[in-house]
Amino acid sequence: MTSSDRRLAPRRKPQQVRAELTRERILTAAAHVFAEHGYAAGTTNRIAQHAHMSIGSLYQYFPNKDAILAELLVRHVDRGAWAGAAALDLTPGSLRKAVESLVRDAIDHHRDDPQLLRIMIEEAPVSSDLIEAIDRHGTARVRQVRDALARHPDVHVPDLDVAAELVVGTIELNTHKLMATPRPVQVEKLETELVAMITGYLRGDR
Repeated sequence: MTSSDRRLAPRRKPQQVRAELTRERILTAAAHVFAEHGYAAGTTNRIAQHAHMSIGSLYQYFPNKDAILAELLVRHVDRGAWAGAAALDLTPGSLRKAVESLVRDAIDHHRDDPQLLRIMIEEAPVSSDLIEAIDRHGTARVRQVRDALARHPDVHVPDLDVAAELVVGTIELNTHKLMATPRPVQVEKLETELVAMITGYLRGDR
């Protein structure tokens, strides 16, 4: 483990339910404090106060606020599978609905707190846990999307592996960029344009 990884590593890995609940309380409080006050003013003292614990108790779990933010980003990245994949309509003419499901899943995951999302993107340090989470999440999601594309009769691309990588990357990049912007975003317009672009590509429109 490098010195940077040690600086970002949680100090205490919960072994009991009570400890896990305390750790969750710290992370929940930190998300609120960062979103309300910004990262610079979101001190560990403020986080501890919001979590209703002493600063000493907080430091038993995390060495600094960088480690807390790094853990929040790991959890954000490692959000789980595309829930709608198992229920996709695979009949001819249904490709747009399938793409809508995928795009909406990404948007819904980023909709809750644009301010916190922006802080995570701009401020979170890169840890080995984050790199592993990105790889784990990306690999699983690309595999899931590729399987869905392989089963859909409307998909006409020469290379499903490349297509899955492009679709996942396009959705993730644009969703992060637009949902984290300080300017108001017309979410419906973002969804409509992304769906149209990806559907056309997968159908082989030229």
